[in-house]
Amino acid sequence: MNISSVGHSFATHSYAARSEQSGADKPEYKKPEKDAALSPEQLKEVEKLKARDREVRAHEMAHLAAAGGLATSGASFSYQRGPDGVSYAVGGEVKIDTSSGSNPEETLRKAQIIRAAALAPAEPSGQDRAVAAKASQMEAQARAEQAAVERDEQEPSAEDEKVQSQNNANQQAAVQQYQSAAAGFDNAPQLQLQA
Repeated sequence: MNISSVGHSFATHSYAARSEQSGADKPEYKKPEKDAALSPEQLKEVEKLKARDREVRAHEMAHLAAAGGLATSGASFSYQRGPDGVSYAVGGEVKIDTSSGSNPEETLRKAQIIRAAALAPAEPSGQDRAVAAKASQMEAQARAEQAAVERDEQEPSAEDEKVQSQNNANQQAAVQQYQSAAAGFDNAPQLQLQA
């Protein structure tokens, strides 16, 4: 699984031994013939495909709803044609933007949305869990960057330290001048007033 800075796909896994069409190809809908009788095995297969289709669509819609504005596309599906001639969704994906934000706060919000989108389905796939883990790493890194920025804002810069040092030196010089002037008054003759 790769997460790029442009986006990532959430995908459900389709049945391994099934023939699939790519999501880009539009499935050809063929109306089932009412006269054509399906065997019990074929009816079971159709029911499995219908259930899988519902599961896949609900799974991808959960990703899409949770991704909000980070979704870069709608859900796309891969299909399998059933014995009844109908194409059923057996796999799907929703692409979302997983790039970092322009600042740590934005990256933090994006990571939280990505993780929520990855874990939105009732039964997240292994790939969904991996994406959620990557989003957690992204969030931790954003928190560390945010803490570093706050620490830098609280620590005085070299220029601030230079100004403070100069102010301290000026204060000490002023105190010394005052003390020198005050010492001069101690040695001065004192007036004595008589009544």
